[in-house]
Amino acid sequence: MGLMKVFSGSEILASALQGKIEEIGVNTVIRNNNQSNVLPSISSTKPVELFIQEIDFSKANPVIEEFRMTI
Repeated sequence: MGLMKVFSGSEILASALQGKIEEIGVNTVIRNNNQSNVLPSISSTKPVELFIQEIDFSKANPVIEEFRMTI
């Protein structure tokens, strides 16, 4: 099985959702493609992406939907 993207947005929100998903026992992966140390004077607007295993989606989906309703 592969990874499935469940969120794309700010690093703060991705970390908050990651914590909620991991509380229910689902492992997550965050991909942060921002290279802030390359050009520190330029604000990066690339979103951070949060992934879970496809087989864990049914378990994590209620948490993800509840989180989306609060943002």
